[in-house]
Amino acid sequence: MNDPYARLGVRRRINAAGALTRLGGAVMAPEVVEAMAAASRASVDIGELQDAASARIAEATGAEAGLVTTGAAAALTLAAAAAIARWDVARMAALPHAEAYPHHILIPRTHRTGYAHALAASGARLVDIGHNDRGTGAGVRGLEAWEIETALSPSVVAMAFSANATSLADLPTAVAACRAAGIPLIVDAAAQLPPRENLGRFIAMGADLVAFSGGKALGGPQASGILAGRRDLVASALLQQLDMDVSPDTWTPPRLVDRTNLRGVPHHGIGRGFKAGKEEIVGLLVALERFVRADDTAENARLEARLKVIAAELNGRAATLVPASVTGRVPVLEIAVPDALGLSARLQRGDPPVHLSERHAQRGVLTLDPQVLLPEHDAPLAAALRAAL
Repeated sequence: MNDPYARLGVRRRINAAGALTRLGGAVMAPEVVEAMAAASRASVDIGELQDAASARIAEATGAEAGLVTTGAAAALTLAAAAAIARWDVARMAALPHAEAYPHHILIPRTHRTGYAHALAASGARLVDIGHNDRGTGAGVRGLEAWEIETALSPSVVAMAFSANATSLADLPTAVAACRAAGIPLIVDAAAQLPPRENLGRFIAMGADLVAFSGGKALGGPQASGILAGRRDLVASALLQQLDMDVSPDTWTPPRLVDRTNLRGVPHHGIGRGFKAGKEEIVGLLVALERFVRADDTAENARLEARLKVIAAELNGRAATLVPASVTGRVPVLEIAVPDALGLSARLQRGDPPVHLSERHAQRGVLTLDPQVLLPEHDAPLAAALRAAL
């Protein structure tokens, strides 16, 4: 078998850390790979292809429309750009230089992570609101409506919200405040799959735009993502992503775009560097179809059975199985060790290198996340853990 990594001198790794970008994300199913290869052997109009993708994303998420992006971070940048520009081609042409236009996006302090940089890349100015009492353990209060209302001004074009198990309780408050103010709510749900129900959960709760990663739990190409939500905002995002080196006299806009809303044909937008290829669009759609059809209960049962076998191989070391009902995603194995980061470093220096999740390393726990762990890696993973422990 022709191994491209061997030819390049790049080592294959045992990935028990989850679908991390730095480890290449998901391992794609054969039908996804085959669909991408078939897509590569034809020319199509990308706007027409994105229209078709929009219909399928809308069906899966309950949104009015959808767009295939080059990852969840790109989806956030495009979402922010859509909130600033809407249908205004002059604003599309100006971004990321947005100072002449309303361009503030509200963001709760507990949601200001490194990923918020994707929003700011559009030219938006992020305005922190609320307090971080829950995050610091200094109190019990979360986001409140008055904190959003106080920060509203004519410069505010949207609010950003990072979804997770802790923040979800505050989403109805954010939805209600944003609707009353007439501004869109952008939800970062990049890592909120599985469970499958989350595909439609945030739209159903009232979010205007939702970003998902395509190259993690969905099992699509690593450089893919989804932006789902209101048709007008998705259309603005699409216009700012497409190749717009077109003649205004012969341009046929995608069906998502109502040309009567435009006072001209936009030039290349801020999302031009985020162009999604035909291969990524088709691969993402095939992966999305597989994800929607999947049986979460059966898959989690299979993963639990594999984790129990690995745990039994660890010579009595403290390994705790945490079921999917607790993680909210997939079952994991937590391994308690005195020097978690030291053990992780030793495993990564092994042959083959082994990666566990370091999310809880500061409390002396390494997490074995089986989301993209290949079954044939279970035995060598267990052997590497035994040797390192």
